[in-house]
Amino acid sequence: MDAIECLMGRRSVRAFSKEQVKREQLEVILKAGEYAPTGMGAQSPVMVVVQDEETIGMLSKMNAKVMGTTGDPFYGAPTVVVVLADPKRMTYIEDGSLVMGNLMNAAYAVGVDSCWIHRAREVFASDEGKALLKKWGLDEGLVGIGNCILGYRSGALPEAKPRKKDYILFR
Repeated sequence: MDAIECLMGRRSVRAFSKEQVKREQLEVILKAGEYAPTGMGAQSPVMVVVQDEETIGMLSKMNAKVMGTTGDPFYGAPTVVVVLADPKRMTYIEDGSLVMGNLMNAAYAVGVDSCWIHRAREVFASDEGKALLKKWGLDEGLVGIGNCILGYRSGALPEAKPRKKDYILFR
């Protein structure tokens, strides 16, 4: 797929089938995440791939609790890539955000749908979140940047919203 077509065609999907993402597609998506630009090439982010229903359910409940709801903020997606980053790096938020962008764009390019789900910061700042980081063998000081949900949509790809008039200014 042409890069510009990919960048302009990707949409956030919020309804997924139960079918798990094919391993070959997932590996390409994750490799694109690995190659996201980072400040001074420091590679501060970490990606944790979660595909088991129990852990996804736990993460979903933790995320919903932050929102003050009981719904599924992961929309039934069968794969969640949790992006975390080291706050000791001055560019950790930007680094992790670029990883999230690469994950979502690469997913679209290989036929997988995605959405950025927020509240990873709050989830992994909680005692329960820190315990999960420890269980995963990660530094409890890492900060959640985002959850990239991945899967195959059930339904049509959403239409793009019209672009605002003053999005681009030349001065």
